Amino acid sequence: MIACIEGQILETAENTAIVMTSGGVGYEVFVPVQTLARLSGTENTARLFTATVVREDALELYGFETWEERETFLTLISISKIGPRTGIAVLSRYRPEELRGIIASEDVMALTLVPGIGKKTAQHVFLELKYKLKMGDAPKGANIPDFPGSVFSDALYGLSSLGYLENEARPALTKVLAAEPDLDVTTALRATLKALARGR
Repeated sequence: MIACIEGQILETAENTAIVMTSGGVGYEVFVPVQTLARLSGTENTARLFTATVVREDALELYGFETWEERETFLTLISISKIGPRTGIAVLSRYRPEELRGIIASEDVMALTLVPGIGKKTAQHVFLELKYKLKMGDAPKGANIPDFPGSVFSDALYGLSSLGYLENEARPALTKVLAAEPDLDVTTALRATLKALARGR
């Protein structure tokens, strides 16, 4: 099983990156949206922790920036109604600590924001994750910002889609919503874009 891959990023597509190793072999790796945004347009080397998924008609690699993301992905695809593409979609929307926060806060509906997960599937996934995810000692709701509904996660997803790196977008968005917690997604996104533009 391939557990880690390192090499030059040759190309990126909608949800994959082509990694050329020093041995001259290029691997197509499926990655979360945030990771893809960080890899796009680079010619530097990248190191990804990988999970190998074998299907009847394909052998696919899924790549992650941290071991925790990889382990969370494996936990997700161990759930009967979650395939690898949906697992990647979940991690494209929520970081592992945010998933733990969702479980701790019992926010089942947050999972329906992931493409391909309806209400019934969300309930099933929630119950499975409640027993399978390592919750640690974090207090209830500690891992996700305390802003209304899904404003934070939706706005962060929008910023990632626009090409902003999460370590740049997250602090700016948090500051905007901390100052005005009642903003809707569109207004929060616009305000954060202005803040990011001023900071550059």
